Amino acid sequence: MNLDNFVVRTQRKSVEKYAKPESWQKLGIDDFNELTKNVAGLPTELGDEDEECKRFDMLVLRTQLAILQAKPDFNSLREKIQAIASALEEQEAIPAIKAQMPLIQAIAGEEWWEDVTVSMLEIVRKKLRTLVKLIEKSKKNIVYTDFEDELGEETPIDLPQVSTGMNLAKFREKARQFLKAHESHVSLQRLRRNQALTLSDLTELEHMLIEAGGSPELINQAKEQNHGLGIFIRSLVGLDRETATQAFSEFISGTTATPNQIEFISLVVQYLTENGVMEPDRLYESPFTDINPLGPDGVFPSAKVDQMIQVLVDIRQKAAA
Repeated sequence: MNLDNFVVRTQRKSVEKYAKPESWQKLGIDDFNELTKNVAGLPTELGDEDEECKRFDMLVLRTQLAILQAKPDFNSLREKIQAIASALEEQEAIPAIKAQMPLIQAIAGEEWWEDVTVSMLEIVRKKLRTLVKLIEKSKKNIVYTDFEDELGEETPIDLPQVSTGMNLAKFREKARQFLKAHESHVSLQRLRRNQALTLSDLTELEHMLIEAGGSPELINQAKEQNHGLGIFIRSLVGLDRETATQAFSEFISGTTATPNQIEFISLVVQYLTENGVMEPDRLYESPFTDINPLGPDGVFPSAKVDQMIQVLVDIRQKAAA
């Protein structure tokens, strides 16, 4: 706080007092009152942090308070954090997210939450707060709320689009685990190897989702949000690495490929291996723009960029078929 600021200057005594570390060693009621009344509302020259970081801080804080105070909104807060973790899990191609992937995957599941503590959530807050802003813009924005619930008279409400005890985020995680345990299934292999799917394949894949615990309502919701059953399942199991590599092999074939071109295609292959499909506009975001700010346009000739986009479209269409 700048003491030359005329607003701060009126509370100079309090500001100078609490600028000293020793003043914080032991705070009493009078100190809290003084801080609240005289200091808390004063302007500071410390720049505000990223809005999304602060909102994530608030979400975690509310969840910690829900644990300490045994509040009934713990489950809804937990699901919000799980939804964020699931969205981050799909961004493994970003090195900063990949470094925290074991923690992210644990949070997205259910077991981690069985004996969760305030200190565990604090670790999550510190490790993930700066990653939240890296969630794809094309993903549905996480909505944060910060208001007190008002309880009125109980009224039964039928929610036909949501099965009891299961939402889409939880279903995605359960389906992912089930499909990876059955990845040798012929229909699943066709999908992973980018081969054309038959009606029989789609029927088999839908049956697998039902075995994974999905209801018809959840499966239909997943289809609508992902524009097809095949794309939804491919997003869970990824594209076969060899298949992805072959699809882009001609972009770096021969001896003329530059190190940047090789690295760029390697990132595309990695993304497809983990996420199954890729929207062309993703090429113009990090980590691809970390190689060149112009994305593919700064690495490849324009004809090659058009060809690359077409390959991504073809890969997506094979899954949607």
